[in-house]
Amino acid sequence: MTIRPIRLFGDPALRTPARPVTTFDKELRRLVADLTETMHAAPGSGLAAPQLGVGLRVFTFHADGETGHLVNPDLDLSDEMQEGPEGCLSLPGISAQTPRAHGVVAKGWNMYGDPVTLEGTLLKARAIQHETDHLDGILFIDRLDTRARREALREIRRAEWFGQDTVEVRLSPHPLDGRRA
Repeated sequence: MTIRPIRLFGDPALRTPARPVTTFDKELRRLVADLTETMHAAPGSGLAAPQLGVGLRVFTFHADGETGHLVNPDLDLSDEMQEGPEGCLSLPGISAQTPRAHGVVAKGWNMYGDPVTLEGTLLKARAIQHETDHLDGILFIDRLDTRARREALREIRRAEWFGQDTVEVRLSPHPLDGRRA
């Protein structure tokens, strides 16, 4: 397991939709371990592979006392909505009241290729939706209304980390190495 650098707002990897995982092998298990260790070290409630520069549909989460991961998620969202504070490890120090579905049922696979179903409300639902958005190239600020998004972008431009060069990232052992085919 390795703590890896997290890509920051402006990095194209964060806006590129991730590819489905097709090989459930040792490299995928290492990626899940790296995601989990990096998420805990940050610390955060979730971390998606694109945030490490790896263009695969996998994320980890830590919410409501549970740590887990999901590969190739498919979400079924409740009609009931919630609004709550949301931030992102790729936008350090930036947070905003963000609308999300109150509940979620997420289906996918674990790192061994076994089917998994996750259910959650409130924080767990928020974390699962947030990380799945990352897999689609969507950031939480994209979910804000116009006024809130403008304010978030102003905060980003004032942030100490904004405009920094891309941090050096170790290459993924996965054959795609974070690139889309």
